[in-house]
Parts: sequence; structure tokens; C-alpha cells
Amino acid sequence: MRLQVLSSGSKGNATLIRAGEACLLVDAGLGPRNLRDRLELAQLGPRALDHVLVTHGHLDHSRSAGAVAKRHDATVHCAPSLLGHRAVVRAPRVAALPVGGSVQLDARGEAVTVTTARLPHDCDPTVGIALDHEGRRAVVLTDLGLPDREVARALADAHVLVLEFNYDPGMLDAGPYPERLKDRIRGGRGHLSNQQGAEMLRHLAGPQLHTVILAHLSAHNNEPDLALAAARGALAELGREDVALLVARQDVPLDPIAV
Repeated sequence: MRLQVLSSGSKGNATLIRAGEACLLVDAGLGPRNLRDRLELAQLGPRALDHVLVTHGHLDHSRSAGAVAKRHDATVHCAPSLLGHRAVVRAPRVAALPVGGSVQLDARGEAVTVTTARLPHDCDPTVGIALDHEGRRAVVLTDLGLPDREVARALADAHVLVLEFNYDPGMLDAGPYPERLKDRIRGGRGHLSNQQGAEMLRHLAGPQLHTVILAHLSAHNNEPDLALAAARGALAELGREDVALLVARQDVPLDPIAV
């Protein structure tokens, strides 16, 4: 299994998973043309995607789910309450994704088990996702209002972890956002700060973990060096300096990572 973050941030999120011959997309939050370009950079032409998984209904995660599924003749999987969402209705097939639970997805002779955990976020339901294929596990976990041990237990044992480090509290406090938006971001149903992301990392850093991708960094309220420092500190406390750290970007895809 290989994982490639195509885009991460408030302007759109998408992560590509290759599991043998099968291809899955976790979130499709870029505009259709931009997402098509990112998939072409990843060397995926038409009809290459098999499944599109939507973590929640906010448009920076769902915007092009139906459009990209139509282009690839793929199935969109989302929470039952999102089956009629305007972002997914163009898909040729839409299936309910369990909110807390597991389902096996089959494509091109491959079987991928998808496990979800409900997250505290102000778009209900929002889920974190673990994908298992041939003994390897990738986890995508963003848009989480506060660290949660039960979520960590449900999504434990990742080899590769995509984890939210959204904002630096000092930058958010001094930044340009109106107070109402600041309160939303730092509230219990908003986003993880660098320190909260580090706390969640301490809960999730099991013995199999080899790579962490810091994701959903705010363009206005965070800096990569600040997020990396928080993550390194958490891993150092655990004696896990061997774990590789990467920062996902909004503007360009990361290179694929072997899970």
C-alpha cells in the first residue's frame, strides 16, 4: 500500500491510497479541475479510481467527490446522512459508510478494510479513517476538535499517520480572523492546535508507526517549523525519534509513501 497526500489545508484536502491494483481517494475537497490535475500528476488517468471516501460534508473535504467519481466511474462512500449531499449526488454510485465500524471494499482483486471513528467536529458526522491492506495500516485523521483517547484506540497501530496540526495558539490569537471564527477553531468541535496534535500523536504512536504527515496546517495561523517542533517533542518523549515527519502542503502533492 502507498499513500500520497495530494492537497491539505482549508482550500481543499485529498489523499490518494494505492492498495495493490486498487485506488482509493480519501476526501475530494479541491475543485474538479484542480483535483484532476493533481491526480494526473500522480499518474492516474480516467477510470483509475475505484472508491472515494468522504470524511464529512464541509466542502474543503467533499467538494468534488461526485464529479471525480463520475469521471472515474468510482463509488462514493459517505455517512448515511450525506447520501443526498450536493457534493456527492453526481456520483454513479453512492454507498453508506459506517460511522464507527468497519467495511470491506473490493476492487481489481484487492480487498481494503476501512474502519471509521466519529470525531468531535462542527460538521456532524465527521470521521477519521483507517485503511488496512495486506497487514499494513494507513490512518487519515483531521478536523478533530480536541484530543480523544477513544478515537486513538479505534485508529491505533498505523504504519503511516496523516494527523492534523492546524494552528499555533499565539498566531491564532494575534491573527486577522474575527473572534467568532477564532472561537470556532479553538473550540472542542473545531481543529487541533500544534500542542493538541502532539498530544494526539502521543496516543497514536504505536510500535509500527514509521511516518507521520502533519496535515491541515492553517495558512494564516501556523508555520511548518512550529508544527514540526511540537511533533518532534512528542516523539522524543516517547523515544521515537526514528519516526519520519513530513508536512503536507496545499499547493503541491507530497511524494508517495510506502505504508
